[in-house]
Amino acid sequence: MSNVICQYLTKQNYSTLSDETYGHIDEWLEWYQGEVKKFHKYKIYNGTSTITEDRYKLGMAKKVCEDWANLLLNEKVAIKAGGFTKRLNEILQANNFLIRANQLIELSFALGTGAFVEYIDTSGKVTIDYIRADMIYPLSWDNGDVTECAFGSLRVMDGKERIYLQIHRLGKADDGEKPELYYIENKYVDAQSGEELEVPEGIQKIVNTESTFPLFQIITPNICNNIDLDSPLGVSVYGNSIDQLKGCDLVYDSYMNEFVLGRKRVLVPMSMAKMEMQKDGIKQPTFDPNDTVFYQIPQGRAGDFKITEIDMNIRAQEHDMAMQRNLDILSFKCGLGAGRYKFEAGGVKTATEVISDKSDLYQNRQKNAIIVNDAIVDMVAAVAFLENGGKAEATVDFDDSIIEDTNTTIDRNIKLVDAGLRSKISAIMEINKCSEAEAKKELERIAEDNQITGQDVDWTKTGEDEESEEVDNESSEEPAGGGNDR
Repeated sequence: MSNVICQYLTKQNYSTLSDETYGHIDEWLEWYQGEVKKFHKYKIYNGTSTITEDRYKLGMAKKVCEDWANLLLNEKVAIKAGGFTKRLNEILQANNFLIRANQLIELSFALGTGAFVEYIDTSGKVTIDYIRADMIYPLSWDNGDVTECAFGSLRVMDGKERIYLQIHRLGKADDGEKPELYYIENKYVDAQSGEELEVPEGIQKIVNTESTFPLFQIITPNICNNIDLDSPLGVSVYGNSIDQLKGCDLVYDSYMNEFVLGRKRVLVPMSMAKMEMQKDGIKQPTFDPNDTVFYQIPQGRAGDFKITEIDMNIRAQEHDMAMQRNLDILSFKCGLGAGRYKFEAGGVKTATEVISDKSDLYQNRQKNAIIVNDAIVDMVAAVAFLENGGKAEATVDFDDSIIEDTNTTIDRNIKLVDAGLRSKISAIMEINKCSEAEAKKELERIAEDNQITGQDVDWTKTGEDEESEEVDNESSEEPAGGGNDR
């Protein structure tokens, strides 16, 4: 499909990327799906003939991307946009944002690129599309930022495959359009010939968005694309770790075959496995032919062959060590830090130990959060523009509890405030992950609560206690020796 789209865009005088880039995307997609034909299908000679085997798969490519998606965008991430927050949450919920955005991050890290695309659907609602790399075709870019882009998808209409192209571009002055505004072209192309087709009824060919900024946002892992240095597309988070993915599957395949080939066998002379005649005239084998433990072999001339047991030793320890080594290298190269994947018994590490042991993970997570943060902020601005033509400045509060020990953060801030090295507002902002205005309001509420200290009022006293206290006070006011007045 990519070749057809690129050829069509070229005919329309658009600059497109080389086919080599999309060739790598296809390879990364195979590893993400866990089925690489040229690797997981292999042939082996068994002494008499060549047979085709399927390699056992560990599927670490998808697991790595799942972990990155959970580290960056999970259910605890909060998006705030001032007075637009309530309506924004309604729009995001209608677009299933929490689920689909997490899946988009996973696909973006697997295939190198992903995109949010916003538009008004036929019913007048703000809609967000989640586009993966093999559907993204950058047309122009500046300093790594994609300014114009086409998004392609395959559709079936009247039983035939059609390619739907949504081209986001700046206006063409020659056509009477405003160069500072963005326009969206809706195109339909034959999937086989690449010829342009008529647009279905009800869909406009060209839509003036009246926006000066693009209604799409590109997401990539925050690492350099060393495959094509000039490409605006990103590189898969495991794009430079294909050998490590192969190593994991090779060791796992060998491990599984140890159990398949090393199961217990009992060699039985064929003469002992003969059919025995039963009393009712029905033949019954001495050994159950469906029992794979028994293996019949011809008896030698000497006739002295006896039943022999074969019990293979499984090299479990060697495979465990090799598997752990491959997982450590893969985790390190994919930015998750060495030692993230451990399949062994032991105690659970505390959050402080996780931070110290996985500083690479912390730094890479913060670095990748920059890309995701910018994309979400721009997405909120696009949603606000489409909803009411206004502006919205968003903030994204990521879930730092994954890589941060909350108790340690609280204790550190308390010590700094007590030592006079930090303001209470700054401490509240860091602990509660809030803005300065919200921190000031919280500090005011704390001050109001502290006005009632409980020192002047004893909330535990009853009415009887108060009466007895009054009596004691009256008796204490009598002059000394007053009881001896005669």
